[in-house]
Amino acid sequence: MLDDADVTRVLSITAHPDDVDFGASGTVAAWVAAGVTVTYCIITDGDAGGFDPAVPRSEIPGIRRAEQVAAAAAAGVADVRFLGYRDGELTVSHGLRRDLSRVIRQVQPQRLLIQTPERNWERIPASHPDHMAAGEAAIQAVYPDARNPFAHPSLLDDEGLEAWSVSEVWVMGHPTLTHYVDITDTFDRKIAALRAHESQTGHLEQLEDFIRGWATRNAEAAGLPEGRLAEAFFIATMPT
Repeated sequence: MLDDADVTRVLSITAHPDDVDFGASGTVAAWVAAGVTVTYCIITDGDAGGFDPAVPRSEIPGIRRAEQVAAAAAAGVADVRFLGYRDGELTVSHGLRRDLSRVIRQVQPQRLLIQTPERNWERIPASHPDHMAAGEAAIQAVYPDARNPFAHPSLLDDEGLEAWSVSEVWVMGHPTLTHYVDITDTFDRKIAALRAHESQTGHLEQLEDFIRGWATRNAEAAGLPEGRLAEAFFIATMPT
C-alpha cells in the first residue's frame, strides 16, 4: 500500500453523478486537504435518475452534471470530467476501455478510486449493473490498457498520450473491506456533497442520519474509538 505522502494525484472513475459522493467523498475531502490533486471521471450523465416527474427528461443530464460539479467543489475537487455515456446501458466495451485509458494517461494518477466489479449480495444497490461495468472497465483500463503503449495506439499516435502505470486501486462497495479511513473531520463536507445532488437526495429527509449510521458501523469495524466515522475500501496493489 502506498504511503499517503507519496500520492500527489488521484483519479476517481464512477458510473454516475453522486456515486463517488456516497462512496468516498469524506476520504476525497481528506486527500484534498492534505494537498492531493483529485480528478473525477463520471462515465454517464445519470440521465435515468431523478425523482420528480415534472422535470423533462431532456433536462436531467445537464442538471446532474451541474450537481456533480457542485458536489465536487464541496469536497474540494475542481477537475470533473464527463464521458457522456447513457445511464443504464453501460457495458465493458473496447471504446469505454479506450476512453478510460485516455483519462488515466492524461491525469497520471498514482492511485485510482473505482467501484467494485463484483456483486455484493449484502448491498445490492452498490451492485447496480452500471457500477459493476464501470468497475470492470476501469480495472481493465488500469491493467493492461493504460500502461501498454501498444494498446489503443491512437492515444499515443494521434494524441501523444504516453503509457501510464497506476500503482494502487481503491475499490468502493467491495464485498471484502481491507482498509478504513476516518472521515469524522470531513463528514460535514460529505453531507454537503450529497446534498448538492438535489435531484437525487432532496426527498431524503433522513439522509444525514442514514450516512452517519453507515459511517459509524464502518468505524466500529475498523476498531476506531466511539463517535468516530469512517469510509471503507478494498485496496489492490498493481504490478510494477
